[in-house]
Amino acid sequence: MTTTIPGNPPAAVAASDRTPAAWRRWVVGLVRGNSYDPRWVRPTLLALLSATAVLYVWGLGASGYANSFYSAAAQAGADSWKAFFFGSSDAANSITVDKTPASLWLMALSVRAFGLSSWSILLPQALAGVATVGVLYATVRRWFPPSAGLIAGAVMALTPVATLMFRFNNPDALLVLLLTLGAYATVRAVEKASAKWLMLVGVLVGFAFLTKMLQALLVIPAFALVYLLAAPTGWGRRIRQLLLAGLALVVSGGWWVAVVELIPAQYRPYIGGSQTNSVLDLMFGYNGLGRLNGEEVGSVGGGGGAGGGPGWGETGIGRLFNAENGGQVAWLLPAALVLLIAGLVLRGRSPLVDRPRAAFVLWGGWLVATALVFSFMAGIYHAYYTVALAPAIGAVVGMGVVALWRERGRIWVPIVLALTLAGTSVWAYVLLGRSATFVPWLRTVILVVGIFAALALLVVELLPRRLAQGVAAVAALVALAGPAAYSLQTAAAAHTGSIPTAGPAVANARGGGPGGGGGRMFGPGQGQAPQGAPPGGGGRFGGGGGGGGGAGGLLNGANVSTELVALLKAGGTSFTWAAASVGSQNAASYQLASGLPVMAIGGFNGSDPSPTLAQFQQYVASGQIHYFLGGGGFGSRGGSSSSTEIAEWVAANFEAQTIGTSTVYDLSSGSTASASI
Repeated sequence: MTTTIPGNPPAAVAASDRTPAAWRRWVVGLVRGNSYDPRWVRPTLLALLSATAVLYVWGLGASGYANSFYSAAAQAGADSWKAFFFGSSDAANSITVDKTPASLWLMALSVRAFGLSSWSILLPQALAGVATVGVLYATVRRWFPPSAGLIAGAVMALTPVATLMFRFNNPDALLVLLLTLGAYATVRAVEKASAKWLMLVGVLVGFAFLTKMLQALLVIPAFALVYLLAAPTGWGRRIRQLLLAGLALVVSGGWWVAVVELIPAQYRPYIGGSQTNSVLDLMFGYNGLGRLNGEEVGSVGGGGGAGGGPGWGETGIGRLFNAENGGQVAWLLPAALVLLIAGLVLRGRSPLVDRPRAAFVLWGGWLVATALVFSFMAGIYHAYYTVALAPAIGAVVGMGVVALWRERGRIWVPIVLALTLAGTSVWAYVLLGRSATFVPWLRTVILVVGIFAALALLVVELLPRRLAQGVAAVAALVALAGPAAYSLQTAAAAHTGSIPTAGPAVANARGGGPGGGGGRMFGPGQGQAPQGAPPGGGGRFGGGGGGGGGAGGLLNGANVSTELVALLKAGGTSFTWAAASVGSQNAASYQLASGLPVMAIGGFNGSDPSPTLAQFQQYVASGQIHYFLGGGGFGSRGGSSSSTEIAEWVAANFEAQTIGTSTVYDLSSGSTASASI
C-alpha cells in the first residue's frame, strides 16, 4: 500500500529539457497525478483544494480585523522588528500578547508586504487552511488509497470550526497546519526508520509550541507510539532516534524562550499573561497547568468542575457533544470513534510494522488524547480550540470508511457501515435541531435519506457495482450535508472578538466565556460579553464610555469615533504612546484606528502588573503617554491590582472629557482637577 506523491517536475524539465512541450507534459502529469492512480484522482484533489480555497477566502474581509488583540500585535510587528520578535501588543513594546509569537510573525510579514488591512491579516490563515487539507491528503494517501485521502481532506475542510478558524486570526490555524505537517513527517520517518524525518517532526512540533505553547505537545504520545511500534528497525535505534527528535523539539521550541528569559527585563516588553514577567510562568501557569486545573492566576473566570457551575462550562466525557461544542466539531466524531475501533480490529492480526494499523494509531492517538484533554480541562476553554481535532477526525473517517468498504465481504463490516451512517444521520438531526430555524427541512432530509442509505449498505455486497458506488456516494453526501451547511453559514458571517463560534445560533449554548457566557447569546458569529459582565462603558474602573462591545473590552474592543482618532493623531508622534487603556482589546482598537502605539495596561485581562502605578507615573512625568482612555474594566481572579490603581490615580488627578463615546484624560496637561465632564 505504500505510495509516493509526486510534486516536482522531472529532471528533464528541471535541468536540460525545458522546452514548452516538456513543461506541458509536466503540467498534464501534475493534473493527472501518479501513473498508478486512476485518472480522476488528481483532478478531484485539485477541485477539493480549489473549493476549500473559495470557502476559506471568499468574503474574507467582512470580518475586519477579526480578533483585534492579535491584529494590533501584527500591526506592531510590521512597524518594529523588536515588537515582531517578542510579539508585542504595540510598537513601543510595553507588553506582549499572552502567547508565543509564531503566528504573529506570519501576519506581521504579510502586513509589512501588503500594508495593514483585513486581507493582509486574515489571508495567511486561509492559505494555511488550504495547505492543511493538501498535507492531510498527502499523509493519508501514502498508506491508503487516494479515496481515503480525499475523504479525509473533505471532512476536515467542511468541519465548521475549521471554516471558522481558517478565516480568523487566532494562532490555531498555524498550529493545526504545523501539527498536520508533523504527522506527515512521522509517516515518512516510519517508512524507512529515518532519523532526519523524525527530527523534522521535532522541529515542526517545536514551532507549533512557539505558536500555542503546550497544546502543541498533545500529539507527541501518538507520534512517538507509532514510531516505536512500526519503524522497521531495532528497538534500540528507535529509542535513540526518538531522543534525537525530542532534542530537536526542545531546540526548535525552546530557543525563543531561552533568548527572552536571558534578556534583562528592562530591555524587553513585559511578558503578557504572566504575573512575574516570565515566559516560563506563562508557559507552565496561565497557558499550562492552569488550563488543566482551572487555577490561572489573573483569569476572568474560575474553572468548571465535573458538575458544571461557574467557569468555562461543564467538564466530562460529554463536553464535546454539548450545545456549545457539538455543532462546531462533533458531526462526525462518533463515526470517527466507531471507525477507529473497526479499523484496528481489521488489522488486529497484522505484524507490528503494519502501516495501515500504524496510521490508525497515529491519527486515533491524536484524536483521543486531544479530545480527552479538551473534555476534562477545567481552566480557560473555548469551543474553537476543537479545530485541533479536525485533521484527526478527517483522517480516521477517510481511512476507516475505505478500509471497511474494501472488506465489505465480511459479514460484520456492512453492519458496522450501516450503523455508523444511521447514527451519523440521527446525530446530524439532533445537532440541526439545536438551531431550529436554520434550514429546517435539512435535518429531515438527512435523517430519511440517511436511514434508507444505511439499509442499502446492509446488502451492498449484493448490489451491482455501479449501484453500490451510488449508495456510497449518497452516504457521503448525507454525512457531510450538516457540517457543510454550518460551514457555509460560517463563511457567510462576519466574526469578531475573542470568542468566535461557527454556525448559526444554538439554543442553550453556554458559549465558552466565564460564567457561562460566550459568543452565542447575542447571535451567531460574534464573540460577545458573558452573562453578568459589566457594560463596556464602565466596569470595575468606571470612567465612562469607550469599552465597546463585550466585558469592558475583554471580548471585543472599543468603539472608536472619528473625533477620537483625530485627537490621538494630533501630536501623537511626539509621544512614545499616543494613549494608554486598560485591557489589550481596548488598546488594540485604539491602536488599529489611529496607527499609533497604545499601551495595554494590565495586558489582556487587565490583571498583569504591567505597568505598576509607580512606572506609569514615571511615564507620565517624562511625557511618554499622551492620553488615558477610560472604561474597559472587568473583574479577574487574582492577579495584580495595578490597573485599578492606575485608573483611580488618573481619575483623581486629571480632568475627564468625553470624545465621541470615550472618556479621555489628557496626561500631558498637568491638570490635577478631578471633575468629570
